[in-house]
Amino acid sequence: MPMVPDQPYDSPAAWKGPEIVQSSDWVHTLSGDEIAELDAALQSVTSRGLKIPDIAQSDFPLPHFSKTLADIQKKLKSGRGFTLLRGIPVERYSEAEATIIYWGIMTYLGHSMAQNMMGELISDVKAIDGNWDQNFNIRGYQTRVHLPFHCDKGDLVGLMCLQVAKTGGESCISSSVAIHNEIQRTRPDLLAALYEPFYIDHRGEEFEGEDPYYAAPVFTVHHDHFYSRFGSKYVESAQRFSQVPRLTPAQTEGLNLFGDLAMNDGFRLDMTFQRGDIQLLNNHLIVHSRTDYEDYPEPERRRHLLRMILLSGDDKDAPDFARNLNAFIRRWGAEPRQSALETAG
Repeated sequence: MPMVPDQPYDSPAAWKGPEIVQSSDWVHTLSGDEIAELDAALQSVTSRGLKIPDIAQSDFPLPHFSKTLADIQKKLKSGRGFTLLRGIPVERYSEAEATIIYWGIMTYLGHSMAQNMMGELISDVKAIDGNWDQNFNIRGYQTRVHLPFHCDKGDLVGLMCLQVAKTGGESCISSSVAIHNEIQRTRPDLLAALYEPFYIDHRGEEFEGEDPYYAAPVFTVHHDHFYSRFGSKYVESAQRFSQVPRLTPAQTEGLNLFGDLAMNDGFRLDMTFQRGDIQLLNNHLIVHSRTDYEDYPEPERRRHLLRMILLSGDDKDAPDFARNLNAFIRRWGAEPRQSALETAG
């Protein structure tokens, strides 16, 4: 049986939305000097003809901004678990140049990991046609509908905004730690259920001969570190496989309670992206969502984000499910295949 703590998990990441909604210390607006460093690093990279993924941190020098990024990395890992970088003037750059800047910044925060079976290190987050309730090869980020709260794979996820929606598309985040502590306070019986394994759909991206799902608990405390893996949509779709155990009533109620608390005004923090923003989240501490949105009719103006998934350090001390999942997505990078994902819009 999993060990369920009998005390709240004490962490700066146990924040609630109203406590910080008026605060600005989670937003870092780049200074003119920091933007100048990005410009110089971009020029250095392009003048040598370097391309992603062959651009290392040493190829993208940020003499002073790197110190700020080191502080942000610490806050992501052991602080509130999220940061918003603001003020990168993407209107001055081509899409390729903005992508290089994004990549260069992220080299200071961790190691990029594949996001899908194609081995993509940077994914375009934009809508295509299709219904992800009916087509299991469509991902939520490829739709315009409300995206339920979830966390991504890896340690950190970054989203860079190149274009905003015509209306809607607001990003919402909640603290998995605060949700854990509230469930412990109000429904300890359901907390125990959330420490049990849940079966999660690979949505067609498993390797041949392997199970089309994997198992992970919603909550784990391992070596005094907090881990959360939440995504009801993929847990529900895994129930289509006959070999997957049926969800217990307590597991179902626990998932619903987690989702309700994440959406609750008392826990949720909403943010509206601006062009040039980079949102950074610790997947073990934070869940995120997105409101539905309307796009502009012109293709070049449609909502467009760039996503990267990072491993922030050595995972040898991580729980088994996290190490196994990291090994799986490393294999995505080492053995890319033709995609099962829908990509045509």
